[in-house]
Amino acid sequence: MRNIATAALLVCLFSLGLSAAEVPQAGQIAPTFTLPSQDGTSIGLHQFHGKWVVLYFYPKDMTQGCTIEAHNFQVDLPKFDQRNAVILGVSVDSTDSHQAFCTKESLTFRLLADTDKKVVDAYGSLNARGMASRNTFLIDPSGKIAKVWTSVNPSHHSDEVLAALDSMK
Repeated sequence: MRNIATAALLVCLFSLGLSAAEVPQAGQIAPTFTLPSQDGTSIGLHQFHGKWVVLYFYPKDMTQGCTIEAHNFQVDLPKFDQRNAVILGVSVDSTDSHQAFCTKESLTFRLLADTDKKVVDAYGSLNARGMASRNTFLIDPSGKIAKVWTSVNPSHHSDEVLAALDSMK
């Protein structure tokens, strides 16, 4: 009986591994998407052709690490603007949650609601708890992924992304 249970567990784990999306890598075309932002407008990756896109995934609005990361991106927003880069944050929270987060924390960049978890999954960033993992994708002006960070430290991540942008110019 124990062998049957072990075999069943292995089959389940194997099938889960096959269904989980892989994290796209540098050099690949970025998976396209259109999602609603905190103000309800639809935002698509195609809208930013010709610009650098900092696409960052984060677990949850109003939590400590996510607030730190968002604040750092907000403080550095003029530096990103100077580098022809836009910031797009994505979580599985609703547009209402994003709106409240932006209002409370004075965030002016776009937060996108992926309540269906399709974009989070396409970027290999859906964790076992059904939330987004803290991963970031730097997408070049032609739509290719230039750099990938996984399991980032929110305290200094904005600086890392700015340094990467500077190294690619």
